[in-house]
Amino acid sequence: MKLKVTILGMTCGGCKAAVEKGLLSLEAVSKVEIDLEKEEGVISMTQPIELGALQNAVPSKFTISLKSLAKTPTVESEAVTDITAEKTKFQQLKPLFLILLYIVVASVLMHFKNWSWSEFMLDFMGLFYIVFSFFKMLDLKGFPESFQMYDPLAKRVPVYARVYPFIETALGLLFLMRVELQIALILTLIILGITTIGVTKTLVSKKSIRCACLGTALKLPMSEATFIENAIMIVMAVLMLVNIF
Repeated sequence: MKLKVTILGMTCGGCKAAVEKGLLSLEAVSKVEIDLEKEEGVISMTQPIELGALQNAVPSKFTISLKSLAKTPTVESEAVTDITAEKTKFQQLKPLFLILLYIVVASVLMHFKNWSWSEFMLDFMGLFYIVFSFFKMLDLKGFPESFQMYDPLAKRVPVYARVYPFIETALGLLFLMRVELQIALILTLIILGITTIGVTKTLVSKKSIRCACLGTALKLPMSEATFIENAIMIVMAVLMLVNIF
């Protein structure tokens, strides 16, 4: 029996070797073939293995998800596979949606009595940076590898990927403390603009990679949601700059 899977988080030959070693440690796995560039793998098994068991067999930085069965599926099984894939994608993005909801609610409540759109946007941007940088801080070693997979600047300047969580923290504090707002807004446009270019290219190429927006603690797939969250921040930054000038 063969199972075709998507494996996210691999950036080099060492990653590929680590995944192969982990999967081959399972008794029912007889052979593992991995395509590093396509981030795909074909696992040959002597008996069915649960996806969770495959995931637990590899280091936590890698994410294994079902792609399709190697054999030709029936029409009924194709429909079931599509529904399962959709549910899996929604479930993977659920933490991101919840975090954004909490940030929105908190920003609204902070100005519930004396409403101000500009104050709301500044607090939203500040909380956005602080919360998202917190998750990145949980794995300062693993985050740069994931971030470099799609951010153009991080690919060319590795040190940028390592300091990025601290840049987000600093920007968050500037917005919440209302200090040097013009600088913070301009940096937001530059930093998120660069990242959005990388996200757009990834989505257009339909390449399956892990989103590093919440670090590596939460294994989120790159999706349209990543583009939208960046776009919201960019639009807010533009509106605030227009308001200031």
